[in-house]
Amino acid sequence: MNVPPVLLVGHGTVDATGVAEFVAFTGRVRRRLAAEGIDVDGGFIELSQPTVHEAWTALAGRSHTRMAAVPMVLVAAGHAKGDIPAALQREVLRDPATSYVFGRPLGPHPVLQELLDERIAAALNGEDCTGTAVLLVGRGSTDPDANAEVCKVARLLQEGRPYDFVEPAFVSLARPDVATGLARCRALGARRVVVAPYFLFDGVLPRRVVEQSLAFGVEHPDVEVRVADYLGDCDELAGLVVERYREALHGDIRMNCDTCAYRVLLPGFEDKLGAAQTPHHHPDDPAHGHGHGHGHARVDAVVGE
Repeated sequence: MNVPPVLLVGHGTVDATGVAEFVAFTGRVRRRLAAEGIDVDGGFIELSQPTVHEAWTALAGRSHTRMAAVPMVLVAAGHAKGDIPAALQREVLRDPATSYVFGRPLGPHPVLQELLDERIAAALNGEDCTGTAVLLVGRGSTDPDANAEVCKVARLLQEGRPYDFVEPAFVSLARPDVATGLARCRALGARRVVVAPYFLFDGVLPRRVVEQSLAFGVEHPDVEVRVADYLGDCDELAGLVVERYREALHGDIRMNCDTCAYRVLLPGFEDKLGAAQTPHHHPDDPAHGHGHGHGHARVDAVVGE
């Protein structure tokens, strides 16, 4: 077979529901790409089955030698930067006739902000957003870049949307924790907080977010605390995985263009989409002499910021 398959690589969980959702999602991606003749399989690097080794072996058994691996993680923390590539390289050492290309983590991406917005709207059940804050809760990491990405997603989620404000928090390994994040929202004047778990599927940590959020609400009855659903197995997420797959195959590993207002339609910044870029004036620019007007040349190209 000449078309590299999709290999979805998850971290793994001891939660049976989370495993089932990952397996069901793998099936969703497989059905989505079936018409193109693209094979799909998936496995975990630890804690649960199917394993990456099982998925790799299954694909190799179907005559695939070059895999396109998509890490099923939202931020580029230790799993995406080290654990998953190490697990994949181990498979190459076991079977030197095989190789792989590696895709980017799924976030940050406008699709994820839209999904979060939908989950929050469902939790609000059509009620007015006045006085409502959102607490975006990520997994948490010892990698500061990964934690910063969650903060970035929180800010992107706020931009152009009617919530009073959006605060980030983490359920493990990083601060602020869930209770501290809720306390901050309360101190800033929120009378209602929708907690949005930033997780792909169910598991121990998403359930911990729910438990800690509801416990805070009981202890502080002056603040209404609601918890939105996690992102979950859905067509929009499958589309994002396919996008990451095609990037990995064709070398389109861009910087931060996923969230660039000049490339992507973001709420509240519609006028920036596709706008021509005008270079800043620099007095030392040799093309900018003295004794003439200060008009600047237009550059009719979309520039990623």
